[in-house]
Amino acid sequence: MSVTLPIYLDYNATTPVDERVLNAMLPYFREHFGNAASTGHRFGGIAQHAVSKARSQIARLINARSEEIIFTSGATESDNISLFGVTERYATKGDHVITCVTEHKAILDSAKQLERLGKQVTYLPVDQYGRVDPEAVRRAITPRTVLISIMAANNEIGTLAALKEIGTIAREHDVLFHTDAAQFAGHLPLDVEALNLDLVSISAHKIYGPKGIGALYVRRTDRWVDVAPVIYGGGHEQGIRSGTLNVPAIVGFGVAAELCRVEQEEQATRLRKYTNRILHQLQNAVEGVELNGHPTERLPHNLNVSIKGIKNNHLLPALEDLAISAGSACNTANPNPSHVLRALGFGDERALSSLRISVGRLTTEEEVTYAIETLTKAIKASQLVTCAA
Repeated sequence: MSVTLPIYLDYNATTPVDERVLNAMLPYFREHFGNAASTGHRFGGIAQHAVSKARSQIARLINARSEEIIFTSGATESDNISLFGVTERYATKGDHVITCVTEHKAILDSAKQLERLGKQVTYLPVDQYGRVDPEAVRRAITPRTVLISIMAANNEIGTLAALKEIGTIAREHDVLFHTDAAQFAGHLPLDVEALNLDLVSISAHKIYGPKGIGALYVRRTDRWVDVAPVIYGGGHEQGIRSGTLNVPAIVGFGVAAELCRVEQEEQATRLRKYTNRILHQLQNAVEGVELNGHPTERLPHNLNVSIKGIKNNHLLPALEDLAISAGSACNTANPNPSHVLRALGFGDERALSSLRISVGRLTTEEEVTYAIETLTKAIKASQLVTCAA
């Protein structure tokens, strides 16, 4: 078996830029370097046209209109705009936000700041698989509720939210519905109309595009969603997000979105086969391997397991040929157990023995085989050391 080491299995953290994306971006660094807001000459016109094309490509990925796509620096900024922008604009209607305990830190930290600013936030629990009960969302709604924010797919355990059910409840109560879809969009079909979504956060670097560019979908169809800006300046992006547009990155984002739209079904089938194989072969070879997250309603490319008798911070150094993680990339410096796994009701021992393995577009069958063999050996060796101690 011939593989090139190390093997990258951390696609939930970030993805390599697709060669087709890079090739599309390159002319916009030097040849077509114009400012997309300077449309009085050809240089700016070319840039503006490229931005418009990318906006349409991203809109098609989620069944939106191009004018509903606002470019940001990434999903974190899109999350911030959603929470702060909505609560400021709709302050006369209410001051209550509903979210979930397993959200990304971009949502949780923003929610904590909203509380410091005098807003009310409800943090809903999840079940043992990491799913929010839609009826719990219904019960949490008050006359002062202005926003529900539930992530589409969890970044650590891959569990998918019941977006359709929650979206229906939000629309019934005339409450805006936001989802952080950074891990979902481009990997599984996402239809903002069918799901009654009002705001959606997306990031290019999760779908084989460049880092530092993202988007916020803001509904402009059957009901006009208004969002207060959090960055002021030249009034770019409909006044929601001022700042000179990063044209090369936007072009790359557009191509990445188009490629995902065309290829996501085939990729999802292939990658689900890989993650299922890794799980089943590890469980057959090693004692105490337990799946974290929902057994079926999960991202196809994500696998999160806990392994009895090991600590992930002891095991990972022995896996120098495998790029895998103990959890979210934004929490790697935090030695405490994952807030996501604790929210599932797991104790510290199980939470601290978790591994997140995520495969992607470049992952091969041979790499999966090598990873299983290497993981099995390392886990057995670690469990022997633990037993001996």
